[in-house]
Amino acid sequence: MREDMDQRARLLARYIIENGSTVRSAAKKFGVSKSTVHKDIAWRLRKADRILYLQVREVLEKNKAERHIRGGMATREKYRRK
Repeated sequence: MREDMDQRARLLARYIIENGSTVRSAAKKFGVSKSTVHKDIAWRLRKADRILYLQVREVLEKNKAERHIRGGMATREKYRRK
């Protein structure tokens, strides 16, 4: 069972890296919660594959830095549609 979770963590990380996706979109794609994605990346992947962990952290840090922009654009569109 531990190997299955480590494998899921690797799959999530590869998906996030290849697509530059957010935690939310990765969770939706794999049918798991955002909390599960965070735990897989932060704990399981760090222990299972350090290099892959460092690569996915770069993408997630970039997403975190840009999230206020995406939120502002979503709010703008919300009020523009009314």
